[in-house]
This record gives sequence, structure tokens and C-alpha cells, in this order.
Amino acid sequence: MSFHHHTHTLNEVQTTGMTIRWARFYDTVVKVMTLGQDRALRQTTINMAGLKSGDTVLDVGCGTGDLTLAASRETGPTGRVYGIDAATEMIDVARRKAARMGANVAFQVEAIERLSFPDHTFDVVLSSLMMHHLPGDLKLRGLKEVYRVLKPGGRLFIVDGIQPTPSAPWLMKLMMSHMIHGAGAEMFPELLRQTGFTQIKSGEVHFGVIGFVSGHTPMMRL
Repeated sequence: MSFHHHTHTLNEVQTTGMTIRWARFYDTVVKVMTLGQDRALRQTTINMAGLKSGDTVLDVGCGTGDLTLAASRETGPTGRVYGIDAATEMIDVARRKAARMGANVAFQVEAIERLSFPDHTFDVVLSSLMMHHLPGDLKLRGLKEVYRVLKPGGRLFIVDGIQPTPSAPWLMKLMMSHMIHGAGAEMFPELLRQTGFTQIKSGEVHFGVIGFVSGHTPMMRL
């Protein structure tokens, strides 16, 4: 099933969040950071997010698009999947991957705090290892935008670093502590509550250094 691609040019998007410019090396860095478990982490994320055939999905801060493309395999030919990133370089790489795979995914250059999508567009919004890049005020603004574009009863699934558990491998502890600077996924349940999300859950995903936070928009919304 084909769907409309927004006509965004690959211009620079202004954001006060941190954007990653080294797109050519990004996949290698993620593989190193996850000790080669990047594919397993993606599949776990997809499984835990509960994607279904036919879902409309947005991946915010999609990087080079691997999670977005995995989501499109899960939602099938009747699903619609979009990936956004504020870094032009990431979207360039993601679009090339999608073209090679023949994947029906729309990759767009835009920032989470200014989403171009209409209200109540998505069944699921995914965010993987991205939210820690946003300064505090931008986290809340981004979550409000995610809330706006989710359908009533839609869900947000965030995967991000957590304060390492004692059993985490030392290399993972070192990398994650450097990455999240003491402000990992633990802060998100409260931010989701402030935004209006319900059924908020959190827990560990991987290696004692990566966790998840999920929430739903209410079925009845103002």
C-alpha cells in the first residue's frame, strides 16, 4: 500500500536538541555500544511495543532508519511507517537503505518538538536511544507533540539508557553513564504523566543499562 510522502527538502532543521552528524559511522557505533546486540535490541523493541499489521507508526529520532524499517516489516503492506530525524545526514542514509530494500517507509527531516503531522495520526510512536539528547524543556515539548499526533488510545514506547544495574557489563556501564549523564529513562514516567499519558509502565530491556517507558493516550480526549 503506497502512501503520501510529505514534500520535505533535505534542508537543515533548527532544533536546540543535539543532532548527530556522523551518519556514516552511526551504525558501527550503535553496534559497539550494544556489544553487537543492536539487531536483538531492535527486535525486542518491536515486540515490546506491540506493533500490529496495519498500524500507522512514527519513529522519532530515527537515525539511519534500522528500527523504522524493522517496524515496517511488522506492520506489513497495510501499515504506514514514518521516520523523522533532525539531522539531514541520517535521513540521507535511511532513505538509501529504504530504497535498497524496496521498503514503503517515508523518512523526513524534522524535529520532535515541531511535528508536521496532523492530530491523531499514529497508532504507535517509537523512540530508541534518542530522548536523552534533548534538553529538559525540549523533552516535555517533544512529548506534547507526540501526544498530539497519537490517536486516542495510541501508545508511545521509549527505549533509552538507564542508570546501570550492578550486574551490567563494565563496558556498557561506562558507555551508558557517559551517554545519559545521570539523566536516563528513569525521568520519563513523570514527564509522561505531566503530558497526559496513562497506563504508564517502565522496566529494563537489555544488559542492565537500557530500559523502556511506555504510555497510552486516553481513549476519550479533550
